[in-house]
Amino acid sequence: MTAKALLKTLDYAILKPEASMLDIHHAAEKCRELGVGCLCVKSCDVKFTAESLADCDTIVVAVVGFPHGNTLPALKALEAQMAVAHGAEEIDMVINISALKDGDTEGVTDEIHAVVTAVWPNPVKVILETALLTPAEIRKGVQCAIKAGAAFVKTSTGFSTQGATIEAVQTMLTAAKGKIKVKASGGIRTRKDAETYLEMGCERLGVGNIECLLTERELQKLLATE
Repeated sequence: MTAKALLKTLDYAILKPEASMLDIHHAAEKCRELGVGCLCVKSCDVKFTAESLADCDTIVVAVVGFPHGNTLPALKALEAQMAVAHGAEEIDMVINISALKDGDTEGVTDEIHAVVTAVWPNPVKVILETALLTPAEIRKGVQCAIKAGAAFVKTSTGFSTQGATIEAVQTMLTAAKGKIKVKASGGIRTRKDAETYLEMGCERLGVGNIECLLTERELQKLLATE
């Protein structure tokens, strides 16, 4: 896979609570220079990010109910709606993880559907936080997302005990059955990791570091073409 093609699959995440406007500005410039597919930010940072990426192909993604998924469904829907109004084109929402573990698949489906409806036709990615789930719970989470009309299921927030794993991603892909796309996120720090998940069938990757996926030669070549 070429560097340019890889960069188009990335959701570059700037989500640390201490991330400043300067951090976001630098991230936006990096996305613009390298041709990164998406820049993922906190909902409160969407307006500034969208302005920073004006006249650029990089898509602004907002996280909702982040990072624990514990807010009420109506609040998640409102947060998503406001993020889109401020310039987000995609939404990454965290489900109510404890509800899924309690077996309340109807409640989880309903909250996902509330967000999907609030921002339609903008795509919604559903963060399951797979490190906290059993394989059976992961499968149920994928089924909820499909039933609710989400565009993607996503492994992780990057703020829990573990990010993406081969096992969790394979479980998601098998459960998806081509009815929903899969995003691997969290702990992807090498080109080999990134290409492995894409070869498995993931269509999007969430990363917090872009340079670690590129050789110095690739990086310099991309910057030289700007």
